[in-house]
Amino acid sequence: MFRISGAADLPQAARWLVLITFLGGLAAAVGGFVISPISAWDDFAIVVGLVCISQLGRLRMPIGRTTFSTGWGEAALIVSLYLVPAGWVPAAVGLGVILAKVLLMISTDEPRSLVDLIRSSASLTLASAPAVVVAEWLSNPSGATLNSEVVVGLVAAALVYFTGTAILLGLHFRIRDGLPIGAFLKRALSSGSTLMMIGNLVVGLIIFGLLENDRRWLISLPPVLWLLQQTYTHRLRDSQERQGWQEFASVTKALQRHSEEPRIAESGVEGALRLFDATEVELDVLQLEGGFLRYSRHPGDPAATVTKLPIRPTVAGDPMTVARDLEFAGGPVGTLTLRFASPAAMRPRDHSAFAAFTDALAVALHDAATHAALRRATDQVADDSVRDPLTGLLNRGALLQRGDETLRGLPRGLPVALLLLDVDNFKEINNTLGHLAGDELLQIAANRLSDLVSDSEILARLGGDEYGLLLTDLPDDEPGGGAPLRQAMRRARRVAAALAEPAEVAGVTVSTETAIGVVAAVADRIDMSELLRRADIALHEAKEGGTRVVSYAASQDEASTDRLALVAELRSALDVHDQIVLALQPAIDLATGAATGVEALVRWRHPRRGKLNPIDFVRTVEASELLGPFTRYVIDKALASAAEWGLEGVDVPVSVNLSARSLLDPKLPSDVAELLKRHQVPPRRLVLEITETVVMSDLRVIDEVLGELRELGVQLSVDDFGTGYSSLTFLTRIAVDEVKVDRSFVRAMADSPEAAAIVRTTVDLGRQLGLRVVAEGVETHEQRRELTRLGCTAAQGFHFFRPMPADEITAALRSLPEQPTPDKAAESTGV
Repeated sequence: MFRISGAADLPQAARWLVLITFLGGLAAAVGGFVISPISAWDDFAIVVGLVCISQLGRLRMPIGRTTFSTGWGEAALIVSLYLVPAGWVPAAVGLGVILAKVLLMISTDEPRSLVDLIRSSASLTLASAPAVVVAEWLSNPSGATLNSEVVVGLVAAALVYFTGTAILLGLHFRIRDGLPIGAFLKRALSSGSTLMMIGNLVVGLIIFGLLENDRRWLISLPPVLWLLQQTYTHRLRDSQERQGWQEFASVTKALQRHSEEPRIAESGVEGALRLFDATEVELDVLQLEGGFLRYSRHPGDPAATVTKLPIRPTVAGDPMTVARDLEFAGGPVGTLTLRFASPAAMRPRDHSAFAAFTDALAVALHDAATHAALRRATDQVADDSVRDPLTGLLNRGALLQRGDETLRGLPRGLPVALLLLDVDNFKEINNTLGHLAGDELLQIAANRLSDLVSDSEILARLGGDEYGLLLTDLPDDEPGGGAPLRQAMRRARRVAAALAEPAEVAGVTVSTETAIGVVAAVADRIDMSELLRRADIALHEAKEGGTRVVSYAASQDEASTDRLALVAELRSALDVHDQIVLALQPAIDLATGAATGVEALVRWRHPRRGKLNPIDFVRTVEASELLGPFTRYVIDKALASAAEWGLEGVDVPVSVNLSARSLLDPKLPSDVAELLKRHQVPPRRLVLEITETVVMSDLRVIDEVLGELRELGVQLSVDDFGTGYSSLTFLTRIAVDEVKVDRSFVRAMADSPEAAAIVRTTVDLGRQLGLRVVAEGVETHEQRRELTRLGCTAAQGFHFFRPMPADEITAALRSLPEQPTPDKAAESTGV
């Protein structure tokens, strides 16, 4: 038999159920009196007392937050069916339950609720009605001798009574808390009430059989029931504790099976619902990146609902809410909140279990956060290993690996292309504006490239100022071939144009040009290493030829290999001192015939290739790391020759041509000073030739290098004057001593009025600024005569002297008239 306690506030539907139950119980009691009027009030009183005693000896069993009680009603029912007619039993049950309820309210903390009193008595009265009907129908047990027929009737009546009370109580749970009747019956029967009901039957049948001989056996019923109750109480308590901690262990073990926060949180809210029978569970989990994730779930939900919260909301003092902060090692992890349909009344054990469960949940979530942080750190390390730390792009190794993976995954015959980019003058900007400015320039280039790249393409920084871009979405070849390469070339030009847009670096506006090598191929016939090799060859051609974009051709392979060998051979040549030699060519004063200077022209006596002129190797040297040593070597040789003919009394300056990159070397002035001191040559007898476009550069390092050279006393000459694209205002910014008219104007001045005008203007400008003007490439008497007519003061070329070895130059200079103003002599340099 079942009763319920701890339900003060009932919804309207539950109140209707109580009313219907009351009316049904009242009808059963009144109907029983009508059928069998009471004639023996003493027996009726005994039955009421037995029912009251059976209700007082109750066994309380928790189901979630509600406690239901099971008593000895079945035993009292069986004995009552012997003592009084069956029709009297419902009324006796109702009165006995009311009496027991009142006594419990007076002597214990039983809730004083009239609704609960009515519901309890009415439901048990109503449940007893079909039980006595079954007993009368099967065996007519009143005053009968105990036999098999009576036993069957009494057992059937007890089962009907047990089932009826369970169904009525299940309906009440269903209406009030939404707990399905089947779920309630399953949990109630598994809690020990079934075993107690069997004990009821056994005790009731034994007393029924003994009453036939002596009614005084009724006195033994209360102590027997009390002993059984104590036994069941201890057994039930042990069973409940064991089941509770088994459930707790199962729930906490489920937390340990996972290492990811979402799975742990899902297990946490599900476990809280199982352990505490809340109507809603909310778990707020602190996130590594800030804010909280809320996992909320109701009974019957298939999964928790996840909500992002910027901050954790505070839980107000709600009597229907129980919340506890989750902490581990003194740090916050989150909050677990339980919500109930009625004011929460968790038992001390529930509070202890709740605290232990939240601690276990906090540990699991903290471990998950730690694992997540470790995974992130591991992923970051793995990502860093394939990323360039400055730009965030893939590095060279990643391009090779992912590029090969991409090429292997593409359909057979699909065209691909690789663009290899090199930022021009990056080293110069790096040295001029500082490494931070150089890094900023590389980041700007990387950002611009990233904006031009699609998801199917691979962009990487290969190191230094080089970038690689793998294109895999090129058009199919068209009749005649070449479509993929043309598309790649067009793409490369767009990239070059985008990178050439002015950008501000370290407060200076710069426009960076880019050289790009392009190679197109078929995906299944090449790998990334070969693509890079070919693209690098094309890139070198672009840098050496001054062309922005160059595509790879098979013929370039041999030239590229030859360049690599040439650089290695030059390194050896600089050590042996007999391969790199100077050819010296005097410049002549057109009026007096005296030497105004000597230009040092470099030659390479290659042991295998033969005699090499500057055009054969100088551009390769300028693109290599040997430019600095090569420049110092040539200046050293030139000053050695000047020192020799100076000892012979020939006071003529020597000229050496400087590469544009040489002026970006801050160590150049100190190297020149050291060489002048070594050869004991006055600084005015060294002329360094620079090009007009270099002079026009506004890089600070160039101005500083030229200024230090001027402070040494070295003279400066502007070579190839008139071929640049700037105005003549640079002559007011850079103090020079000489300008040299380019040979192209000298060759064309007889037939071209424009060329003649340039020569005449240059001569007039030099005269007005006090500069020497030297015409280059004079090969005929007519050219000499025209230069003299235009007022040019000096010239050099085959018409006067061809370049000659150092051991012949002294005699040639001594054969010329002496220059009356040697300090004004012109000095020319050529490499």
